[in-house]
Amino acid sequence: MYKIFISLLALTLASGGSLFADGADAERLASVLAAQPGEMQARYQFRHPQETVEFFGLEPGMTVVEVLPGGGWYTKLLLPYIGPEGRVIGADYSGDMYPLFGFFSEEALEEKKLFVTNFPVEAQQWAGDDGASAEAFVLGALPEEMKGQADAVLFIRALHNLARFEGDGGFLTAALQDAFDVLKPGGIAGVVQHQARDDMPDDFADGSHGYLKKEFVVEQMKAAGFELLASSDINQNDNDQPGASDIVWRLPPGFATSRDNPELKAELAAVGESNRMTLLFRKPE
Repeated sequence: MYKIFISLLALTLASGGSLFADGADAERLASVLAAQPGEMQARYQFRHPQETVEFFGLEPGMTVVEVLPGGGWYTKLLLPYIGPEGRVIGADYSGDMYPLFGFFSEEALEEKKLFVTNFPVEAQQWAGDDGASAEAFVLGALPEEMKGQADAVLFIRALHNLARFEGDGGFLTAALQDAFDVLKPGGIAGVVQHQARDDMPDDFADGSHGYLKKEFVVEQMKAAGFELLASSDINQNDNDQPGASDIVWRLPPGFATSRDNPELKAELAAVGESNRMTLLFRKPE
């Protein structure tokens, strides 16, 4: 029965559908998306949130862990969609990892230490009257009481930095262990990650440029105990063809390399956001 389920799931997801989402959930999600401000909706053409959420099989009432919620782009969608019977748990990078970036001020580093307290407060402002509750933890320090609680863990553009600094503190290994431990048996892990071409040098695709190879991501997830269920081209962008010296942050919305060069900025805007793999994994029963 399990093999039949996996085969059916793979076929359904490969065709762009979901075994989990029903019509009412799709309508609820569409309503949440339509209610967001125009600046946020302008990213939908690149981030495909409706298709991505449905591909991952997220439903109202679930407990969903979002790794590196940052400014809350996906959090603002998940909270009202998951609804009052669900939970959204933010999971930030370890405080030991942030100094390795080299550009955070002392004040910013101190602010990072307050994530577990600050994220739920900020998230509740986004949830509205009909949104999910919000909690938080730091990767590498998963609270014992959260183990086995989640239906889904999302790594949305969050793996490259963990991979980049793996050698400095085992941050990727620790994060994937927490992801595995926080999930219920049968829970899913959804990955959206800037994808490097297979022919790019490995030192380009080590996370420092923002890109990882699909094979690497799959290997790491499997090593952590996950099973690959399906992949999708939902977030693929063939216009993104970086050279060996390019960084993903050159593209919108960051434009890190062209802020003072309108011509180059226009050229990069035409590329759009990065080419991204979209992968669905499962914690075995």
